[in-house]
Amino acid sequence: MPLGTASPEAVFDALDLAVRRRLPGRLHGDKRGLRLGPGSDPEEVVRYRPGEDDVRRIDWNVTARSGEAHVWRPVAEHELEAWVLVDDTASMAFGTVHLEKRQVADGVTAAVALLTQGPGNRLGTAHLAADGLTWAQPLPSRAAAHRALRRHRATAAVGSGGSVDVGLARAVRTFATRHPRPGVRVVVTDFVEPDGRMERPFAWETPLRRLAAVHETLVVEVVDPRELELPDVGAVTLEDPETGRRREIFTSDRRLRARYAAATAAHRAATADAVRAARAGHVLLRTDRDWVRDLARFVNGRPMRRVTA
Repeated sequence: MPLGTASPEAVFDALDLAVRRRLPGRLHGDKRGLRLGPGSDPEEVVRYRPGEDDVRRIDWNVTARSGEAHVWRPVAEHELEAWVLVDDTASMAFGTVHLEKRQVADGVTAAVALLTQGPGNRLGTAHLAADGLTWAQPLPSRAAAHRALRRHRATAAVGSGGSVDVGLARAVRTFATRHPRPGVRVVVTDFVEPDGRMERPFAWETPLRRLAAVHETLVVEVVDPRELELPDVGAVTLEDPETGRRREIFTSDRRLRARYAAATAAHRAATADAVRAARAGHVLLRTDRDWVRDLARFVNGRPMRRVTA
């Protein structure tokens, strides 16, 4: 999906069509509560209490069999409020094939908005940048999708180094506590930390575990193929987008390329293990693949646990 070239309206139409075809409502907002209250679906039948129960809900079959008036009480239905935390730090402004990682992140945000659309449902976003977290108020699903896709036309905030000490761990912790009502939570990131840590335990593991204990949580990891393997292009200068540090390397060294590939594979595996231990969903999307298709395969093949209000 050419997020970088098409207009936001054209991208929205294409994404909306793709979601309808490939993502048939596994994260949708038809969310059933576990307590009785206002709603439309019958949950249990009880004796009629004059002055307390609605006579319009009398169950005539049970009343006829028992000889006493009985009414059905509905299960509570609640509007769904979903939130997406988008890693918008410097490392996300990277892409060597079709898209930058931040463009995939914006597309995922829009796809989640379309997935969760329903009467009264809303989606809000939080963006983690070098200067901290910024919040965008919840909007109806389609409006939230339009808002996410308009972001790729704006200039990204990709300064090097963080002026405020807000890493992914602290962002997830704030993300979990600011809106505590159970719902859907999605974290979109590349798991590139300024300190370069690649082994467990990661600082974000405990906050993610707490987030997933309350909410239906999905972690979307976005990578570029050049982050997984070094191409054989001779001498190059690499710059760490998070810190600005530079280093010259000779990519024609076969052993160097092998060590690099092994290190990145180990990082991917450690990340997957940490997300799995937190009991959150995890899907890996690449900038050189059809990310909508890959997201669809994950969502369609994953049993979603019940979200309570």
